[in-house]
Amino acid sequence: MPAFTFEKITPPEPNTPQSPAPEKPRGLIVQILDRFVEARVKKSLRKKNLSSERRAAGRRKPTE
Repeated sequence: MPAFTFEKITPPEPNTPQSPAPEKPRGLIVQILDRFVEARVKKSLRKKNLSSERRAAGRRKPTE
């Protein structure tokens, strides 16, 4: 009788594409930062529109 035996090792399973991990809810800090960025973008757009309106007002021809 043998003193030891070998384990039968099964071949590795073929790589199957894993389903994507479910999205985690965004963290509180990220949500706060998003709000700051949104407010800053809106402010810069308003500022840009205001300055372009002022430049356009300076180029208008006087009507008689």
